[in-house]
Amino acid sequence: MTNDASYTIEEVSQLLKVSKLTVYDLIKKDQLPAYRVGRQMRIDAIDLERYKSKSKTGITKNKAVKEVKEKVHSVDDGHVIISGQDIVLDILAKHIENEKGQPPLRMYSGSLNSLFSMYRGECNVVSCHLFDGDTGEYNTSYVKKILVSQPFIQLNLVYRTAGIYVQKGNPLHIQGWADLGRADVTIMNREVGSGARVLLDEQLRVHGFNASKLNGYDHVLTSHYSVASAVASGQADIGIGIENVTKMVNVDFIPLISEQYDLIILKENEELVQLLKETVNSQSYKKEIEQLYGYDLRKCGEVIYES
Repeated sequence: MTNDASYTIEEVSQLLKVSKLTVYDLIKKDQLPAYRVGRQMRIDAIDLERYKSKSKTGITKNKAVKEVKEKVHSVDDGHVIISGQDIVLDILAKHIENEKGQPPLRMYSGSLNSLFSMYRGECNVVSCHLFDGDTGEYNTSYVKKILVSQPFIQLNLVYRTAGIYVQKGNPLHIQGWADLGRADVTIMNREVGSGARVLLDEQLRVHGFNASKLNGYDHVLTSHYSVASAVASGQADIGIGIENVTKMVNVDFIPLISEQYDLIILKENEELVQLLKETVNSQSYKKEIEQLYGYDLRKCGEVIYES
């Protein structure tokens, strides 16, 4: 099994010798990361390996993570490793493969965790949507602090509408960030290090709310899809996420902010920087993104910041 491969639900069910319903249940429980390409769900080989390693009896969590990292870093130095969770990155990886003839590896980490991985030299392209409540801007202030003394390019990929998932019909009449502090509202949160978690924490800070008093703040899921699903099923009243997911989950959505979703690349990787600029500015890439719901290409390919 090569770790840059990906599999359909049916292929994973055959590999694990379980039913497709079992695979869907693992995805729903956030035990097996998956992403959607068109109407088809895909699971990357490295995530399947991680699940299998964690599931082995007699193996510690640290050993499982080490095994997966060894497999990731066994690739050639020239291999592109992209960290981030949005489907636009999977489309980007496909276009890079068409140009290089070599498929990039994908890491599905949140924005802050991706930046720390870049700082440690574990990936060479990361995506960010980190809101700064003091400036109302995205990403640059965080990247400057984490990639200390490492010159970088900040390249816009898309803008996405972010906001609050609510149950159908919005029974609690949620209107905006000010409703986060209501005693009758329970939230489903995202993991530490994700852009959605940073957005929530910054809005809580700006509005003067105490996170520890927010009902459900410690209840965590690891994707927009799973958070929206939790709201739809009544496990929570609200969740923070992006509009795109509402096409797949039966929830209503309160749009609150247009978030800037950028790529970060170290300037030392000159060929990679040029390749990414050419790719995201190509008509073929933009046309494919335009087919998706909830994405805005107003600054796609524009250099937002260069250190």
